[in-house]
Amino acid sequence: MMTRQRIPLRVELPLLIWLVLVWGALWQDFSLGNLVFGAIIAFTVANLLYLPPVELSGRFNVFYAVGFAGRFLYQLVLASAQVFWLALTRGPKLENAVVGVRLRSPSDLLVTATGHILSLIPGSLVVEVDRSTSTLYLHCLNVSTSDDAEKVRQNALRTEEWLIRVMGNREDLARLHPDAPHHSDGRKHP
Repeated sequence: MMTRQRIPLRVELPLLIWLVLVWGALWQDFSLGNLVFGAIIAFTVANLLYLPPVELSGRFNVFYAVGFAGRFLYQLVLASAQVFWLALTRGPKLENAVVGVRLRSPSDLLVTATGHILSLIPGSLVVEVDRSTSTLYLHCLNVSTSDDAEKVRQNALRTEEWLIRVMGNREDLARLHPDAPHHSDGRKHP
């Protein structure tokens, strides 16, 4: 039997906090007793069941997070109106497609976050993820040409770019501008 390496609480803490918040949201109860019970369950699940480690970059850019939230809300309202209009005017005659989008970051966290954000916006849904190549397959409404598919890809890559700027590591940030020269420590030349 293989023993699992103990993950320090400092590394595991963001996951535990997230699980406790999800627990409170699912029960719609953020009372102290419910959150403590959620913390016990989160700690138990994280330590008894094998979960791949969630590797965080250790950085979070508040400026980009606020910009990302605004962009997300704008896209949410716009896409809702577009889907409503398409349902009224085109109905079942709408052409759909599955579009593959290869993301730049190999980070499970960024691939998952990008997929969830794209699925929350009406008109697209992640139907499959190829973890080995960081490729999302999106089922999208109103895609009938290669230009339409390219617009979907570009929007997905912009979403990933925003998330990288919010919480990506140095390697992910460097992938956004692969042609820029870097110092040996990863910093860009001025």
